[in-house]
Amino acid sequence: MAAPEELRRFVRDGLARGVDRSRLRTALKNAGWDGADIRGALTCYADVEFPLPVPRPQPYLSARDAFVYLLLFTALYLSAFSLGQLLFELINYAFPDLSYTRPVQVMREQIRWSVSLLIVAGPLFVGLSKLVGKELAADPAKRASKVRRWLTYLTLFVAAAVLIGDVTTLVFNLLGGELTTRFLLKVLTVGALAGGGFWYYLSDLRADERETEA
Repeated sequence: MAAPEELRRFVRDGLARGVDRSRLRTALKNAGWDGADIRGALTCYADVEFPLPVPRPQPYLSARDAFVYLLLFTALYLSAFSLGQLLFELINYAFPDLSYTRPVQVMREQIRWSVSLLIVAGPLFVGLSKLVGKELAADPAKRASKVRRWLTYLTLFVAAAVLIGDVTTLVFNLLGGELTTRFLLKVLTVGALAGGGFWYYLSDLRADERETEA
């Protein structure tokens, strides 16, 4: 995360004068600076023995990173959608709505489309996740990639919005006394998919913060 220029200059001057990083962090915190800005400013300079502060390579937005992360998150959304649709169709089959009869052929087509999309998008997401994981392990500085952070926060927002809608729908039907096994299973399906994605990427962001502080 890019820190304000004045904050980076302060950290640079402090390190040049031999001030310990913990003292700089405490002084900035007492002055009212945001923790993320403080971490960003301290991360700009490597923690190595040298008479002058040694700047770290700053992340930049490369076309390759944009392509990989856009493809990764697109595969994630498609995988989650196809899995959710598949589970919905299986729930509809196990607990049919007696007031509405849908042709069996239509249900089979929906299941076939969901399975087909999951077969394509699922392995693509897993493969790209492993590729990105190896690159981050080899070069932790890539964790600060702007496109990665933007797409991660976008995913958190989408997952949170879905969870809010899911819980709201559950409460609405609960107050109306319209709970059925079919409905509850669908609510749990949406909650598990959105909640799992939210927890995973929130944990990923916290890992970024720990890496920055280290």
